[in-house]
Amino acid sequence: MLKLEKVSKSFGDVKAVEDITFEVENGEFVFITGASGAGKTTVIKLILREYLPDTGQIIIDGEDITKAKDKEIPKIRQQIGVVFQDFKVLSERTLRENIEVALAVAKVPQNEWKERVNHVLKLVGLMERGNFFPSQLAGGELQRTALARALVINPKVILADEPTGNLDWETADSIMDLFDKINKEGKTIIMATHHKGIIDKMKKRVIEIEKGKIVKDSGKKESHKEKPKEEVAEEK
Repeated sequence: MLKLEKVSKSFGDVKAVEDITFEVENGEFVFITGASGAGKTTVIKLILREYLPDTGQIIIDGEDITKAKDKEIPKIRQQIGVVFQDFKVLSERTLRENIEVALAVAKVPQNEWKERVNHVLKLVGLMERGNFFPSQLAGGELQRTALARALVINPKVILADEPTGNLDWETADSIMDLFDKINKEGKTIIMATHHKGIIDKMKKRVIEIEKGKIVKDSGKKESHKEKPKEEVAEEK
């Protein structure tokens, strides 16, 4: 579904990511983790084609998006739903209108908007808040709004960049339950986070980045091979 092959990106003399290679299958939930500045957000922005890599390929459904022309990028992004740490909602628009913006950008026929928006509002538990403005919502509700906006275009993959970074633990926990629910319904999710508590609780595949390089990938095929009994016993 998604493949990064020997991807590198530098900003001046700083190597943000170096020789990154991994694949994500349809329906997977993958955490990209590492310390601040490790390269997590750079990977997310490379997949979104906000950045163009210096070397390497990024392939989505068989298409190398690094070779896409500028006019083709909006179409690529219609396959991707994005959730940011700082919500990025429009303060002067209601929750419902914020979600409709995504439909307008994706050029979805307006006669489909009401049904689509109602569907995602119900999914994230905000049906009764549709006419509220962002200033009237709590942080968790704003993140649910951002998730609803990402889902309304029916993307193939959801990219989430530190989506719980501005939330208390209880609210973050409920947001992660929602991500898990969406993943179980078939959506592919790639989430950048340094929140170890969330990673430990979710028990999903983890790709760890250190100084721009992958140092651990719990989803590598080798890790699925049967381990010796004594090694398994040690991990319990």
